[in-house]
Amino acid sequence: MIRVAVLGATGYVGGRLVPELLGAGGDVRCIVRNPRRTGGFGWREQVEVLPGDVLDRDSLEAGFEGVDAVYYLVHAMGHSDRFAETDRQGAVNTAAAAQAAGVGRIVYLGGLGADDPAVLSPHLASRHEVGRLLANGSVPVTELRAAVIIGSGSASFEMLRHLVDVLPAMTCPRWVTRTRCQPIAIGDVLHYLVAAPQVEVLAGQITEVGGRDVVSYRDMMDRYAVATGLRPRVIIPVPVLTPRLSSHWVRLVTPLPYDLARPLVDSLINDVVVSPERDIRRFVDHEPLDLDAALARALQRVQDLDVQTAWMGSSLDRTVAGPMPQDPPWAGGTVLADERVLTSEASAEALFATVSGVGGDRGWYVAQSLWELRGALDALAGGVGMRRGRRHPDELRVGDALDYFRVETLEAPRLLRLRAEMRLPGVAFLEWHIAEEDGRRTLRQLARMYPRGVLGRLYWWALFPIHSLIFRLLAKRLVLAAEARPPD
Repeated sequence: MIRVAVLGATGYVGGRLVPELLGAGGDVRCIVRNPRRTGGFGWREQVEVLPGDVLDRDSLEAGFEGVDAVYYLVHAMGHSDRFAETDRQGAVNTAAAAQAAGVGRIVYLGGLGADDPAVLSPHLASRHEVGRLLANGSVPVTELRAAVIIGSGSASFEMLRHLVDVLPAMTCPRWVTRTRCQPIAIGDVLHYLVAAPQVEVLAGQITEVGGRDVVSYRDMMDRYAVATGLRPRVIIPVPVLTPRLSSHWVRLVTPLPYDLARPLVDSLINDVVVSPERDIRRFVDHEPLDLDAALARALQRVQDLDVQTAWMGSSLDRTVAGPMPQDPPWAGGTVLADERVLTSEASAEALFATVSGVGGDRGWYVAQSLWELRGALDALAGGVGMRRGRRHPDELRVGDALDYFRVETLEAPRLLRLRAEMRLPGVAFLEWHIAEEDGRRTLRQLARMYPRGVLGRLYWWALFPIHSLIFRLLAKRLVLAAEARPPD
C-alpha cells in the first residue's frame, strides 16, 4: 500500500481515478480548492480531503506531507483565458512543494505530440511545458501522454459525439481527413495511471499511451456513427476552414464552451501517435481496447439512479466510461427530459402501488385513446404495439412487458423505471421516484429520451406539446388515485 495525493480529484480523470486507487489498496488523499465539492462522490468517506490550490505553494506543501506519490491531473483550459500561464505557475508550485515535502514521485497526465513545441498547437505545447516544469525539481516525474480519451466527460470525445449526433453532413478542414490520432479508452488510461507509481523504470520517464488503432479524425467520426446506429456522415473536406473558424462552428452546433473548443480544435492539426520507444506497454503488461470496443463501452449508459454506487463497484467495468455526477452538463450526450414533481398525503406504499398498476386493462389514467393510437402506429411500423398488456393487473417484476414498455428497475416502494420498446429514433424511459420528507411524500415523474441523430431530436420536439400535457395530467391523476386508495 502506498499513500498518494491526487490533484484534480473532482475532475474528469481524477474523479474516476480515485476509486481505482482505492481498489488497488492505495491510501488516498485528495487536495482540492473546495472540499465541499467532494461531498457528492461515493468515495468521499474512504479518502482524506484537504484544501489546497496549485497556485498556492504553501497549501500544497501541507497537503503533500507524508505521501509517496502525487498525481497531477489539473488543467486550466476552459477555466482561464490565460490557461498556459496558469498551468505554468501550477506546475512550478507543485514541483517545489513536492521537493520540500519529500515526495517520492509525481505522476502527470499530459498530451501526445512531437517534442518540438514550435510545431505544436498552443494547447499541446502547454501540456508538454507543464511536464518539463514538473521535472525541473529533484522529484522524479512519470509523464504519461495521451491523445483523445474515449469516455463520457472527455472534452475531445464529447466534441466528436455532438458533431456526429447533430450533423448528417458537415464541411471540415482537410486536416480532419489527414491528421493521425491514437485514441484510448478511459479505462485503459486509469489502468496505466494506477500502475505508474509502482513501476520503478518509469521514474523520470516520458511514456505514451494509446489504444490499438491509429486513425484519422474522419475515421473516428465514421466509426462513431456505426457504433450509434447512425447513417454514415457526409464529410466534405474544404481548404479554407481554419482552426479559428472551425472552433466557432463547433461552438454553434455543440454545447462545448468556446474557451474549451478553440484549444481542442487547434490541436487537431497535430499527429498524436504513440512512438514505439516510449510505448508504456514495454513496461506495463496491459493490452488496451481497440477503438470500436472503446466506443461501445463509452456509449453504454449507467441507468441506475445512484450513479456513484453503480460506478464504485465497477473497477474497469463499462461504467468507467459512462457519465458521473461531477461531469460538465455537456458530457454524456444529449438527454431530453420532462420532469414533474408533486407532493402527496398518500403513503409511499399507496403511491408505489398506484404507479406500478398503470397500463393493461386499467389504462394510463389520461388520454387513453392517444396511448392506444401510439401503440397502433407502432404496430403498423412493425413494433410491439400495445397488444402485450401486462402479466398481472397489480404485480410487476423486473423484465415484465407492460404494453409497449418493459420493466427495467423495480425497487418498492421507491423506484419504478420502464424502458420504451416501441420503435423510436433513440432510447426512452418513463420512471417514478417516491421519497419522504417532513412527513410528506414526493412523487417525481421523469420521462427521458436519449435521441439518435437529428431525427430523434425532431421526434421529441414535434411531440413535446402533447407529451407535456399528458405527462402533467398523468402525474396529477396518479397522486389523486393514490390518495383515494383505502388505507390498507
